[in-house]
Amino acid sequence: MFEPRVALASLSGEADAAWARAGSDHAGAAFLGGVALDEATREAARKLVARDREEFLPDDPLVFVEDQLDALSEVPIRPGVNVRSATLEPIADAARICAEHDAILEINAHCRQTEMCEVGCGESLLRDTGRLCDYVDVASDAGAAVSVKVRTEVSGVDLVEIAQEIDAAGANAVHVDAMDTESVVADVVDAAPDLFVVANNEVRDRESVREYLHYGADAVSIGRPSTDARVRRRVRRAVEGWFAETDRGEQTDAAQSSGTTPGSHEEVDAQ
Repeated sequence: MFEPRVALASLSGEADAAWARAGSDHAGAAFLGGVALDEATREAARKLVARDREEFLPDDPLVFVEDQLDALSEVPIRPGVNVRSATLEPIADAARICAEHDAILEINAHCRQTEMCEVGCGESLLRDTGRLCDYVDVASDAGAAVSVKVRTEVSGVDLVEIAQEIDAAGANAVHVDAMDTESVVADVVDAAPDLFVVANNEVRDRESVREYLHYGADAVSIGRPSTDARVRRRVRRAVEGWFAETDRGEQTDAAQSSGTTPGSHEEVDAQ
């Protein structure tokens, strides 16, 4: 879905095109947003701003999405747009814009702010999987690659079942905020092997990267420290080191199963 397998996770009111451009030195993807698309979520965002949270509140959110993606057209990073909407139509509209820009449409089933949950967005979608799957379906039908941002440790929610359902609905990826339950990544990978799994939460260094990749994640994402070039550099090096080791291991296993060892053909040719 993207290389290197490091993403920058959306930061409300901060993750714009300039932010993605600054992080493109070490990341393969950047999720802009979150963007409130319809009036219900925009009113919720205004309430969040009133209590000193950062939010994007442009006059026209769809024009904003298109302008931001246009600004990244020459930047070597795959953009995504994390969106919130209480209604289906704006999801389809945003997905069409993303499809035109080879961007990922990311449905936010992650935000736990009360104002967003009360209008049926964010974390509340984890308890309304039918509607979440409708969002995935309309976004996929619009031609976009679709990711769903989720979180663990939500009472009464089974992420394994959700992963299977969004996979069936047409999602391409699931972006898992693992909180303090990192091993859930392995459960999601096993349950929905066709999904591209991005692991998030406390991704800072070699140890945290290797833990998530050991659990089977396809990529990791950096949250709040995404503005720190030192963290981005450490994470990219750890990711590339992991996959280089994995490739060497697979080559060795293949050579051993065929009765050869790496380099044996070159030695025969030299003789």
